[in-house]
Amino acid sequence: MTEDSGEIEKLYEYCEKLNEAKDKSLNKVDYEGIIAAANGSVKAKQLAAQMIPKFFKFFPDLSEQALDQHLYLCEDEELGVRVQAIRGLPFFCKDTPEHLAKIVDILGQLLIAGDNVERDAVHKSLMLLLRQDAKTSLTALFKHIGNMDDRNSEDLSSWETIREKVLCFIRDKVFPLKAELLKPQAEMERHIANLVKQNLQDVTAVEFQLFMDFLKSLSLFGQNAPVERVQELVEIIEGQADLDAQFNVSDGDHIYRFISCLHMALPFFMRGASSSKFFIYLNKQILPVFDKLPEEQRLSLLKNLAESSFTAKPQDSRLLLPTVVQLLKKYLVRRKIEEMNFTSIECLLYAFHHLAHKTPNASNSLCGYKIVTGQTSDRLGEDFSEQYKDFTERLSTIEVLSRAMIKKLTQGMADHNKAMVAAKLEEEKDNIKKQKQNATTGLRSCNNILAMTQPLHSKVPSFIGDKKITLSWKETTPTVAAAAASKKRSAANLSGGTRALKKGSGAEGDFQNPLLNKAFEGLNDGRSRSRSRGRGRGRGWRAQGRGRSYR
Repeated sequence: MTEDSGEIEKLYEYCEKLNEAKDKSLNKVDYEGIIAAANGSVKAKQLAAQMIPKFFKFFPDLSEQALDQHLYLCEDEELGVRVQAIRGLPFFCKDTPEHLAKIVDILGQLLIAGDNVERDAVHKSLMLLLRQDAKTSLTALFKHIGNMDDRNSEDLSSWETIREKVLCFIRDKVFPLKAELLKPQAEMERHIANLVKQNLQDVTAVEFQLFMDFLKSLSLFGQNAPVERVQELVEIIEGQADLDAQFNVSDGDHIYRFISCLHMALPFFMRGASSSKFFIYLNKQILPVFDKLPEEQRLSLLKNLAESSFTAKPQDSRLLLPTVVQLLKKYLVRRKIEEMNFTSIECLLYAFHHLAHKTPNASNSLCGYKIVTGQTSDRLGEDFSEQYKDFTERLSTIEVLSRAMIKKLTQGMADHNKAMVAAKLEEEKDNIKKQKQNATTGLRSCNNILAMTQPLHSKVPSFIGDKKITLSWKETTPTVAAAAASKKRSAANLSGGTRALKKGSGAEGDFQNPLLNKAFEGLNDGRSRSRSRGRGRGRGWRAQGRGRSYR
């Protein structure tokens, strides 16, 4: 008999004695023999990996020794031993649930397994434990996502790898099964919402969007949720936007963070949550240094201002309107020039209309109008004729420039159509299509400007306070075919491991945020990561993974 077969025979003897014993706790020697066999041959290790969890509950005084030995098997050189040991981990908790948090913690660390079979075993073991006790299991998993300040430099790299794998597991395996796992629903949804809120101190844009998408999907924050719950989501976003911090125009991470968070909060403003903190911060901290921002950020900020202006409360509108008018006048030149940023003017006119609609008499002193509300703030006894003359002259100039641009773009469209017919190569056709799309957007922008400037020539203008103006960059209502194509693209994105902001019409996806979309190139793309510390966070907001910017 070989030494290997002798070990196997002994293991079966230990197992048989334990199976037959009425009081298994009296067979301590047999269980110790099984634990010792975990140091033997490959076959002995595989058998021990099955037997150690099976009889674990009968020997509490050997629990630490048994568990330690089993963990050594989880790190064995042989794949077969590791897989068998990983599959056995949930059975330590079947009758001794006090070990569940520790086992989940171990399995979370094992998510970094490189072999598909081994990783699949980890996933299945974690799912068994989540189904046994979702609350304890999720709490243990989220400990891998928390702040990194208490980590030393030696284990930081491995911790970040584990953290990313845990995030991917939660995204791909837990979130899709929330209806099954989160029971009782109200209690568990609140528990996981609290876990998410506790672990947002140190997240990237892609990670934050992942968590916000999940929170939005919970019944707790669903379409029928009261306003105070919706406000809770806005407060989470406000925390990420750093609205209590002094704005530094040279801090690119903060302005990207602010713009992305403002866009993310838009659908919640539409549902009744307050936008005041964003508007106050924008007015006091950012718009005064608007000219110092890079052009890309300026335009993105103005687009978000335009979209969110519809949700401004009267007190916020009165606060913000003077700054918007001042900025609008910078763009509404009094003389004809060659280069004009029509989209920025469209944004500011749109914001002006919606803000002025909420507080119409505030425009009297700013633009020289004669709007009567019966309040002392009408200031009808003062002479603002110079403001009216200046403002309407600027409006007339931009109208002339817009009509000239419409004529130019219309002619260009005809030229593009001719070029498309003559084009032979696909690359040429694609280039012409892009030019036509840009021209179409430009035409929309100029037509919107004309629609918004015309009412403003009156001494008592009628401000636009509804959504009859569709902003030029917003997608029009898609056809059935286009919607189907968009759905296929979305499915392809998700299956490829990437996540994008919602597209199409509707409050939650009207404006694609290019800054944040660039971050969604993959949470688990496998590229190297360097940390970028900013504003007290371990990873910069623009980081994809660790330290990578949107650009």
